[in-house]
Amino acid sequence: MSLISMEFLTFVAVAVIGYYLIPKRYQWVWLLAFSYIYYASSGMKYLVFLLYTTVVTYGTARMIYGADQKFAKQKEKIKTYKKSIMVLALLLDFGMLAVLKYTNFAISNVNTLFHADIRMVKFLLPLGISFYTFQSVGYILDVYWKRYEPEKNIFKFALFVSFFPQILQGPIGRYSNLAHQFYEEHSFDFMRIERGVQRVLWGFFKKMVIADTAAVFVDAIFDQYQTYNGLAILGVLAYSAQLYGDFSGGMDVVIGIASMFGIEMDENFKRPYFSISITDFWHRWHITLGTWMKDYLFYPLSLSKGMGKFGKFAKKTFGKTYGRALPICVANIVVFLVVGIWHGAAWKFIVYGLYNGIIIGFSGLMAKNYRDWKKKLKINDKSNGWHIFQIIRTFILVNISWFFDRADTIPQALTMMKNAVTVWKPVQILDIRIGTSGPAYTIIAIVILCIGCLVQFIVSYKQERGMQIRESIAMQPRLVRWAVYMILILSISAISLPANTEGGFIYAQF
Repeated sequence: MSLISMEFLTFVAVAVIGYYLIPKRYQWVWLLAFSYIYYASSGMKYLVFLLYTTVVTYGTARMIYGADQKFAKQKEKIKTYKKSIMVLALLLDFGMLAVLKYTNFAISNVNTLFHADIRMVKFLLPLGISFYTFQSVGYILDVYWKRYEPEKNIFKFALFVSFFPQILQGPIGRYSNLAHQFYEEHSFDFMRIERGVQRVLWGFFKKMVIADTAAVFVDAIFDQYQTYNGLAILGVLAYSAQLYGDFSGGMDVVIGIASMFGIEMDENFKRPYFSISITDFWHRWHITLGTWMKDYLFYPLSLSKGMGKFGKFAKKTFGKTYGRALPICVANIVVFLVVGIWHGAAWKFIVYGLYNGIIIGFSGLMAKNYRDWKKKLKINDKSNGWHIFQIIRTFILVNISWFFDRADTIPQALTMMKNAVTVWKPVQILDIRIGTSGPAYTIIAIVILCIGCLVQFIVSYKQERGMQIRESIAMQPRLVRWAVYMILILSISAISLPANTEGGFIYAQF
């Protein structure tokens, strides 16, 4: 049930209407029922994995919390028991994800290294498994670190794991932020519904006008990269537009729908293509994954005893400046190695993660040198020219990483990167067929994509400058507001037709 299908919109409408008609104390039950119906629509067999994660996470969290009473005042036993249960929970939750997602990758590499002939295993891969697994593991670690008490009601906890707008592609939520919103009573508020609709429409625009139109060119150029060898740079730029429009558009739809139920989810994007460094980019792109990695992997790793010993060794060997930065550098590389693995079971994703981690780590290591060089070159950090240079530099570095993300293999990515700077044949773009319409609509699709990107850029620029666009629209008379919404609906319907590429969301397969 795609987020942009009429079937899904009807499903949401029924869910919202019923939510405000039933007695308020049953609203969370209503959401739970609709969440499981939604997930089951992708296949009843997938519910087994969702239930597994829910039961394992709920049960181990309760066991960790109950350790204080089980062992009374035996502090050492309590500590050992809690740690054992926490490790068990991580193994069970991450273990299922690893088996389903990475077994065949491991078999493939064993076959290559040892010239073996081990057969691949046919596993089901539940939709959104990476998202709800990471959300559940975050919950376990928060309980272990005593940030809050675990939920007593397993059905209420099941809603936290399965909330239908977010389950397929996030954002990765925190129990401390969502629990009270899920379980408290909500009264109908027309303005809240309207703002939710507004957010959903903007998400549709980004997905259907920008992402789906860009996908036509991306698929053609990357899938036939040897034929369209003169379009490599246009292909990766189109992929930048597609990926951002697809993922951030999906987040707008998800956040807009959740807000209709009175549930405010974490933002996942903050104008990432205005970033001034790769570090800044990851503070703006897939924000909930970045904060998850920071809180549950980066800090525990960088503050661990082993990293402390490494830090002391680094200071003695390389001096205080580099010695302090090296442990953070290593921790960043490890974090982004995990980010790469999270993205998929392929070496190209590992390279993608390491590429980002090495740039961030090296930037931290060289921070003092950069400051000294800027002083010598008399570069003004606050000048507009330097700011624009940083944005362009970061955008180029990000697009290099997209080659690894989108290409099928590392050799393909490297070939396309080479072609991007050595071969330039823009006329090849006219040979790309647009859906069933053929090349006759190619120019139209290019115009649509350019208009969509221009609108997105203007909106992002205004927001970057501090303009509250949604609030500005909300202050207009109702007639004006709904006229804007109708124009947006008609625009989406009219200009997204030629591409004829309506499809699912890229990150739903994670």
